Amino acid sequence: MIKEIVIYGRGGQGAVTSSYVLAKAFFYEGFYSQAFPSFGVERTGAPVEAYVRFSKKPINLRQHVYKADYAIVLDSSLIEAANVKEKLKRNASVFINSAKKRKYFGKDIKEITTDITSISLKIIGKPFVNISILGLFATTKLVTMESLRKAIYEMLPENLAKLNYAAAMEIYKNVVG
Repeated sequence: MIKEIVIYGRGGQGAVTSSYVLAKAFFYEGFYSQAFPSFGVERTGAPVEAYVRFSKKPINLRQHVYKADYAIVLDSSLIEAANVKEKLKRNASVFINSAKKRKYFGKDIKEITTDITSISLKIIGKPFVNISILGLFATTKLVTMESLRKAIYEMLPENLAKLNYAAAMEIYKNVVG
């Protein structure tokens, strides 16, 4: 069975990069995987969606994700602006970067909210949340932190990989304990 993820961000936040890193981590877990972007107006700050598919069987599907099993939201202001709820399957899980501890969706959507920006600022020194939030996604146990580490170090320069992985690990540990 194919599972689908949509990553919501703004132009310049790295949603596309995080989709490629996550797809690579799924590959390291033994899944077939795809990652691809969808752009509207291509400018800094404009909403961007990036998609990831993963399955234990080859994936022949080549289209946008219309109803996702999971969503990763890099900027909580996009929840309404991008109409995130309409693009989720029932019982989907959403991973949200937000300092606000509030419920964004109804009871049929599982929400995991963490202030990724603060942790990224503390560890990376900049509000780079796109890779850090993958530590939150790893709490699903669909990918391990080791697979994420390998993917991050493969996809990013070593100096950035080290900081981004440290932030992702901090987030993972904060949630898992």
